Amino acid sequence: MKVLMVNGSSRLKGCTFSALTEVGKALEQQGIEYEIFQLGPNPIRDCIGCNKCQDGKCIFDDDDVNKFVEKAKAADGFVFGSPVYYAHPSGRLLSFLDRAFYCSSSSENHPFNFKPAAAVVSARRGGTTASFDVINKYFTIAMMPIVSSSYWNMVHGNTPEEVMQDLEGLQTMRNIGTNMAWMLKNIACGKANGINLPKIDKSQRTNFIR
Repeated sequence: MKVLMVNGSSRLKGCTFSALTEVGKALEQQGIEYEIFQLGPNPIRDCIGCNKCQDGKCIFDDDDVNKFVEKAKAADGFVFGSPVYYAHPSGRLLSFLDRAFYCSSSSENHPFNFKPAAAVVSARRGGTTASFDVINKYFTIAMMPIVSSSYWNMVHGNTPEEVMQDLEGLQTMRNIGTNMAWMLKNIACGKANGINLPKIDKSQRTNFIR
């Protein structure tokens, strides 16, 4: 089993990376592999609502959205991490998630449905719960079980060194990894014993209410 993580910071080895790595250590202790997918400093396009992604692939191929969606098909769980900017996740992560989730929503083999996910946010001080809430919205619209922890999924610090001094935050990260591993093993056990994924109603969009 493997968990695919996304570092939504332009800093490859910054505070968000430190938090994700702590989650990864706990996963490995439970026998679960992990990979950190780096968004990095390169530009990421926003979704323009062109609806050209009905085949499950974004029409724009000059960044890593389509690469991530392909990796997501083989992943068993996800952790999406972001720094906090003005009490919201990084704009690059939101543009990335908008396109990744929207282009996958029309795919027959949806790469996210029923796979556990967790949001992780990193801040110097404030804005964490608002940012945490925004990322969780992607999970609840894609039928993804949310992995919780012993506190809201956040770390505090202005540098990676300061993050490593946030003992409660690091504990929270480790508990995410432990809980994610437990959930993945339960899902695998259920499948092995004939408990299949739920069947859902076909998508029906109501654009107005009368």
